[in-house]
Amino acid sequence: MRTTFSLITVVVVVGLLGGMLVMQAVGRKLGERDRRLDPEHKDSGNGAAEAAVIALLGLLVAFTFSGAGSRYDARRQQIIAETNAIGTAWRRIDLLPPNRQPEIRDLFRQYADNRLETFRSVDDMAGISANIARGQALQQRIWSLSVAAAGESGQTPPFTLLVPALNEMIDLAAARNAASRIHPPGAVFFLIGVLALVAAMFAGYSMADQKVVSLVHRFGFPAVMTVAVFLILNFEFPRLGLIRIDSMDQLMIDVRRAMN
Repeated sequence: MRTTFSLITVVVVVGLLGGMLVMQAVGRKLGERDRRLDPEHKDSGNGAAEAAVIALLGLLVAFTFSGAGSRYDARRQQIIAETNAIGTAWRRIDLLPPNRQPEIRDLFRQYADNRLETFRSVDDMAGISANIARGQALQQRIWSLSVAAAGESGQTPPFTLLVPALNEMIDLAAARNAASRIHPPGAVFFLIGVLALVAAMFAGYSMADQKVVSLVHRFGFPAVMTVAVFLILNFEFPRLGLIRIDSMDQLMIDVRRAMN
């Protein structure tokens, strides 16, 4: 899946950059034609249309970029929260009867391994689904055994401390699984691409008055736009692109090591 994502990213970046340069050239040709047909041509009316398109493009890119960055940060916070919840629940197993602890601790080790593997197997969608299903089965087993052991203890602390910690651990896992699937609709990226091409055409149209157009102006707007889209895609898929979230997994690895 990483290879597919990299290929898609390259296609999008190259396609957007090339498309904007082509539309810029088309816009300039149209502008030069209009000026030949109407030497007294003025852009007073066209400027409003250009401003509207560029403003809409800027607004859409800003919101999409901000949303991608927020989701990236939220995913990091979810890793921290889930890791802390697993660590807290692990420590509170001490509240259960000693004879029931070994089996539950072994299930916790399997569960921690499962959570690590779930987000490492991004290249295998079937593997991700299988790991999530196995994780849910382990959650159910841990919950059932823990509640039964809490009842056998005849004490209040297991119910007031361990059970809520297990509930939080399960809820955070579900939230993290769901967050990995939350992305903007494809229509948003399509609209950004269309607006970028139209804006590039308008920019080229405005350049028709200039006999020589500097390379900075010719390539600046397409390059900046392409970089922005590239960063948005990498923020949205932090386990596939150049902007990675993998380093946060070390928190879970440390907790898993502490379970040995």
